[in-house]
Amino acid sequence: MFKVPTVAADRLPALLRRMPKAELHIHIEGSLEPELIFALAHRNGLSLPYADVAALKRAYAFSNLQSFLDIYYAGASVLITEQDFYDMARAYFVKAAQDRVLHAELFFDPQTHTARGVPMRTIVSGLHRACVDARAELGVSALLIMCFLRHLSEEAAFATLEEALPFRDQIVGIGLDSGELGNPPEKFAKVFARCRQLGFRLVAHAGEEGPPAYVWTALDELKVERIDHGVQSTHDAALMQRLARDRIALTVCPLSNLKLCVFPDLARHTLGQLLDAGIVATVNSDDPAYFGGYLNSNFTETFAALGLKAAQAYTLARNSFEASFIEPAAKQAYIRQLDECFETFR
Repeated sequence: MFKVPTVAADRLPALLRRMPKAELHIHIEGSLEPELIFALAHRNGLSLPYADVAALKRAYAFSNLQSFLDIYYAGASVLITEQDFYDMARAYFVKAAQDRVLHAELFFDPQTHTARGVPMRTIVSGLHRACVDARAELGVSALLIMCFLRHLSEEAAFATLEEALPFRDQIVGIGLDSGELGNPPEKFAKVFARCRQLGFRLVAHAGEEGPPAYVWTALDELKVERIDHGVQSTHDAALMQRLARDRIALTVCPLSNLKLCVFPDLARHTLGQLLDAGIVATVNSDDPAYFGGYLNSNFTETFAALGLKAAQAYTLARNSFEASFIEPAAKQAYIRQLDECFETFR
């Protein structure tokens, strides 16, 4: 096992910024910056209910998940053409490369767009083309994970799955997102069973605002491989033991949790507690355009608030590669780059 060097506190922020990492919890529509929202609205001849970029930014004062989702869906309404989806993803990949993200697994919400008459082909083609170019031009590998909106019905999810099957080779996994409370994972047990039969990798949001019971049912009813968020798991000792024993990764999003009032401040975040329990936690940005920080900001601000050290940084970065859906050889190649980076700080 790699021996992590001791890194002085004043050098830790540089290490966090320079270390290679993967991002496993990024809603690509949540990377849509206000400036790009207005640019796309202008390109597509759309009007927005905000006078300018500054007015839109002032609306980013969220009290809970639903208050964010209301604005999130409004922002996504400017996405019409394949080029719009490409430009959105491309803008994210540029920022990800600057943050030393070597691999990203992008969530996208087709129901947000198909309900407005945007064809599935338009959505997937634009995002996939951006993924291909990101690898060739920025050195960032990427995979697409299609999410069902849990506030809609399972029948709607089945219909979306059928629409997506012609693009099966461009979508690695299936996820579940949107408003958690009142929409337990088991609501989608049948469609997730079908997705599993089709060979998709499976993930689901659970235990962000919802209780630990939602994490249990995501694991037992949906049979997911990763839990997105999962921070409420600390309230259930048996669940914590299971997550650690079964090596179930949690894709934790600290600045998102702060912005949505899951925790009153970062100093009370449970990331350190999850790591101490031996859980495969990772750090991610969720919806960075709305929550005030891309991946490196999540690392530097959370480490400063919790007093985490280089050893935890190495564990989080290594976890991100190990929990990804890439081939084992690629994981090992990325982990070697991680080791080499830490060696420069020895």
